[in-house]
Amino acid sequence: MKYPKIRELVEAIKAVIKGPYTSKFPQEPHKPHPNFRGQPKFNDNKCVGCLACEEVCPASAIAHRDIIDDKENPKRVMIHYTDTCIFCGECEAACISNHEGIKLSNDWELSFFDRKNDSYETIEKELQLCEVCGEVIACKDHLKWIATKIGELAYSNPTLYLSRLRSLGIIDENIISALKDQGRSDRVKILCARCRRETTLTTKE
Repeated sequence: MKYPKIRELVEAIKAVIKGPYTSKFPQEPHKPHPNFRGQPKFNDNKCVGCLACEEVCPASAIAHRDIIDDKENPKRVMIHYTDTCIFCGECEAACISNHEGIKLSNDWELSFFDRKNDSYETIEKELQLCEVCGEVIACKDHLKWIATKIGELAYSNPTLYLSRLRSLGIIDENIISALKDQGRSDRVKILCARCRRETTLTTKE
């Protein structure tokens, strides 16, 4: 007859006194370790829509969709696909907003019945369009972040300082909308790089 080892006896006694090692899930919610890497989640107040997280995601679990049909309310939809994500944390590491635009959480119970409608999360960010051609420049929060980051150097770029002044509510919209000559006045507008180059060349001519 093979007798149990002392270690096994000690473990058996501990289990009798303290109870089993396993958790009581699903009767009681499981509490993961604080360092557990769970589902990444967007922070709508911190995310600037810069797409850095999408660029570094090895599983292509982050994507975006720009909706510019409504010129009065263009927006960028940031999408995180939970069923594709491997929870590596690269998105949080690459986040330019102090690593707070998207962060890993402790959420680990990610099962769902409707994969088509429940396997992703989204947030919306307001887009800034070029005031000449209507193409996407960046998210407004991203432009404000850049302007704040570089400080007074933002005043060397009309797109940056006008975006900053507009967010502060101290810019006259009538001045911008009234100037349509595609020349010198267009340089003092929020423009994409191509239109900025073209208006500069036109002015020099």
